[in-house]
Amino acid sequence: MARELWRSVKNCDRIVHGEKSRKQEVFYRMRANLFGVGIDALGMEETVAHVAGLVSTNRPAWVMTLNPEYLYRARFDHRLLDLARRADLVTADGEGIVWACRVAGCPVPERVTGIDLMLGLLERASAAGWSVYFFGAGPGVAAAAAEKAHREYPGLRIAGSRHGYFQEDEERGIAREIRDSAPDLLFVALGAPKQEIWIDRYLEKTGAGVAIGVGGSFDVLAGKVARAPRWIRRMRLEWLARLLRQPSRWRRQMILPLFVWAVIKEYKLKKTRQDSQGNN
Repeated sequence: MARELWRSVKNCDRIVHGEKSRKQEVFYRMRANLFGVGIDALGMEETVAHVAGLVSTNRPAWVMTLNPEYLYRARFDHRLLDLARRADLVTADGEGIVWACRVAGCPVPERVTGIDLMLGLLERASAAGWSVYFFGAGPGVAAAAAEKAHREYPGLRIAGSRHGYFQEDEERGIAREIRDSAPDLLFVALGAPKQEIWIDRYLEKTGAGVAIGVGGSFDVLAGKVARAPRWIRRMRLEWLARLLRQPSRWRRQMILPLFVWAVIKEYKLKKTRQDSQGNN
């Protein structure tokens, strides 16, 4: 029976997994701890491999792609904080989270965004024979994303798709529709924190193997929204390109300097004061 043992090391957690069988297997993964949320220190390839392991367990699992906006809001909203703590796997979605982990003393290898993780998992799903369900975004977008994925990844099994416009009294019916399609992967594109709340509430009812909140990724996959060129992404300026393309995002982007200050205050200034007091 699998077990998890936690040992805190400064702002890092070491998770030890042991599987008892004829051979004892033990492996480690590190987690950065930011404002009480554990963020898995995994690169893209390792994350895809870990999700594959979750699919194989035949029990519902949830992957959260955590960005600075969500984490900053979670500092003041315990519901959001609890949601992040309940996720089975949390990735660093954005350079802001990668930077913050480094400042906190437990760096992560790279950012693992919702769109990049979704594309990596679609490739893995086509090779492994997993079925995939697309839920969310505007009318017609999920279906277009599913169609594009089917063309781009030969052999990919599409379990179904549904847009993200619904009333609260329709949610249980949606979960039943997804259960009837029996997907291995469920991509939920409702935007944060709505998608996290929905996954937490309905994951077990959907019967999906692994659910992942992917924000606006369907619009990108379907070709409705252009992604920043690769050279801009390499320069870590994708957030700026999105702001220039969608000026209405400026209110959301205003959280970034607040997040930066919160990280500096918590993990730099507080440490400096503690070191100063320790030397006295």
